[in-house]
Amino acid sequence: MDTLLHFFATDFLGKPAWVWLTFVGIVVTLLAFDLGVLHKDDKEIGVRESLLLSAGYISVALLFGAWVWWYLGAQSGMDYYTGFMIEKSLSMDNVFVIALIFSFFAIPRQYQHRVLFWGILGVIVLRAIMIGLGATLVSQFSWILYLFGAFLIFTGIKMWVIADHMPDIANNPLLKFLKRHMRVTDGLRGNAFWVRETDPRTGRLERFATPLFLALVLVEFVDLIFAVDSVPAIFAITTDPFIVYTSNIFAILGLRALYFALAAMIHRFKYLKYALALVLVFIGSKIFLVGIIGKIPAVISLSVTFGLIAGGVLVSLWKTRGQPAVAESS
Repeated sequence: MDTLLHFFATDFLGKPAWVWLTFVGIVVTLLAFDLGVLHKDDKEIGVRESLLLSAGYISVALLFGAWVWWYLGAQSGMDYYTGFMIEKSLSMDNVFVIALIFSFFAIPRQYQHRVLFWGILGVIVLRAIMIGLGATLVSQFSWILYLFGAFLIFTGIKMWVIADHMPDIANNPLLKFLKRHMRVTDGLRGNAFWVRETDPRTGRLERFATPLFLALVLVEFVDLIFAVDSVPAIFAITTDPFIVYTSNIFAILGLRALYFALAAMIHRFKYLKYALALVLVFIGSKIFLVGIIGKIPAVISLSVTFGLIAGGVLVSLWKTRGQPAVAESS
């Protein structure tokens, strides 16, 4: 018993092990409930179910933030909510690209949740690696925060300039590499990522990837690319690995649930990217302003971030009113 208590009290990245295990337990429970109860069988998820599921994830995230506020203090709580909002907002940009991926591979709606669910497992691992690496670098080299800040400002300006640019999935280098080095079926095979079929060239039974697997790999790749922006953005708010990681994961979990509602009205958020670009520039500029005016209070960061995003959403809804929805693959 003493050994167990000692393990739970052991420090891990600045927090007791039991704090991390509590978070992991919540995430595992949510994922198990999602796949094992709500979506045991493949089915098409409607907008109403998507909104309800997302509301559930957001409620859990907000309650967890309230616990962080109570246990770790007001500063940590405010940093968590700011990080959650930044990651949630920046991740919304993923929806545009994920919708393009599903459309390109003609993935039916009843299989899209399967891709997103298994994709989130990869996200949890990849974000842990990136945040752990980032925390190590920041603790060893404090000047790297200025590098993060410059990168965020550059990325924000770039996002503003190419806001209307849509990625070319067909010419994606990763997709071309996979098709050159893997056997891929000529179409979907139900909900399978891999199948065994006869190779028409050799006549032997071989293992083939399906377009569903290619879609999963590209979704993971897209998240990795977007993480390069979002992880430094949250480190600009706080360098506490626990706050950075938990706010990241809760935001992503909720967004994947919200995907099916957002995908149905992507055309209504045309100007949101401009607001996200300003958020990146603001967060990046904060780092350089510390030496001039001191640390900007978390409540101001949260208010400015919320104001920019809310403004982007409202302008988008106003400018795109009356526009028909873009047809989805089914």
